[in-house]
Amino acid sequence: MDIKTIAVTYHRKFNLGDYESLELGCSLWAQIDPEEDAEGVTQFLYQQAKASVKEAAKPVIQESIHQMNKVRMQKQSAKSETELDDF
Repeated sequence: MDIKTIAVTYHRKFNLGDYESLELGCSLWAQIDPEEDAEGVTQFLYQQAKASVKEAAKPVIQESIHQMNKVRMQKQSAKSETELDDF
């Protein structure tokens, strides 16, 4: 059997906290010659798709972490003020 085209799809869901998530995916195709290593091309496409999804998710995840830390700091500040009022 001659393999002429290889397609790889990679999907990942990222939990952003507060019941939010981000789902990203990437599909890559490659045309190969009969003498090329189909398994090697498949692994290469998989690694490229995975790296693309990771790179696309970075800004959203960093923003989500920033927002979560901001909320956490506000909650701590409010708790500290309440504790001082009880003093």
